[in-house]
Amino acid sequence: MLIGQGSPGQTLTDEAVHRILDEALAALPLTGERLLVIIPDATRTAPIPLVFRLLHTLLSGRVARLDYLIALGTHPPMDEAAIEKLVGKDAPGRADGRTTIFNHAWDDPAALSTIGVIDEGEMARLTGGLLAAATEVRINRRIFAYDRILICGPVFPHEVVGFSGGAKYLFPGIAGREIIDTTHWLGALSTSMSTIGVKDTIVRRVIHRAAEFVPVPVLCAALVLRGADLHGLYVGPHLEAWSAAADLSNALNIVHAKRRYERVLSLPSTKYADLWTAAKAMYKTEPVIEDGGEVIIYAPHLAEVSFTHGALIDRVGYHVRDYFLAQWDHFREVPLSILAHSTHVKGAGSYDAALGERPRIQVTLATGILEERCRRINLGFADPRTIDPAAWEGREDEGILLVRNAGEVLYRS
Repeated sequence: MLIGQGSPGQTLTDEAVHRILDEALAALPLTGERLLVIIPDATRTAPIPLVFRLLHTLLSGRVARLDYLIALGTHPPMDEAAIEKLVGKDAPGRADGRTTIFNHAWDDPAALSTIGVIDEGEMARLTGGLLAAATEVRINRRIFAYDRILICGPVFPHEVVGFSGGAKYLFPGIAGREIIDTTHWLGALSTSMSTIGVKDTIVRRVIHRAAEFVPVPVLCAALVLRGADLHGLYVGPHLEAWSAAADLSNALNIVHAKRRYERVLSLPSTKYADLWTAAKAMYKTEPVIEDGGEVIIYAPHLAEVSFTHGALIDRVGYHVRDYFLAQWDHFREVPLSILAHSTHVKGAGSYDAALGERPRIQVTLATGILEERCRRINLGFADPRTIDPAAWEGREDEGILLVRNAGEVLYRS
């Protein structure tokens, strides 16, 4: 049964969130169970401290165990200070050991278990023939110590899967490399432009198929925000909760621009600490940029390409999808998630052996990443000291767009 409330025009009060969670959880046989809550890291906007407190209030005397697992995907693990900021200072249950928060470890074989395989034929069917590769489905083995999983996280337009949230917190959130690589490369093959903000995508179908292998019952509390304002919460089976949240996110987090722009200055939130995450400022604005136009990612605070994958990205650089497909023998040993990230940042375009690479738009970094490195990874460079964002304000009629706090709202023409 799905319990929830949401509206584009109204926000939810803390009391409403409490009521929705109380009603949804009261209907479940949770007494004496061990519950594992899967939450996002700090790169997603969500009222996690509020939910953390409410779950403690509603469940601490009812469940045998209430623990949390951070769905990092391949993001770096969070230290104690970052976790405290994520869930709130003096979060209840932590000091006395009744609640533990764990980081996911995608690259630790001892932390993972295989729960199934999507074979070649099924993968081909799920993807409409775009990819026919058998994929092992591995997940954080910690889930087997619990009687039920509660996914709790926001739903936004997403470049790889269409809309984030729901079972995406399982795959890639707490998954192993194989399904992470497959889903991200599928998103690259489809291209971000045709995927982002679309509810039914081939990547979403693969993720939902992988979720069928999970042997522990899965519940979902799907959140919908616009900025820091919570507009919706849906609690129930993960497919239903995610679907309702994606519909509301479609109304809240997609801006339909009246035109395309020649230049976009996109300012990612400071919660993104490297280009791997801050590149959402490009993904979310790419659809409104004219052919031959430019997006400048303005983030003076950002000094690293990727804390996890920087060395591989330095080796590969950023290129359009067809650059890799045309030279597959040269790149086949590179993890597919790296190639996928590369194509998403570079954007749509074409490649011809004679004519070379022809990206649709120019992607320029105005960050703390040095010019030499920007050139080496095949991105443009601008000195952030020469850019005044205020000078870009209100110039839409000139074909210039300024986007502040970019990364979660999608712009479409």
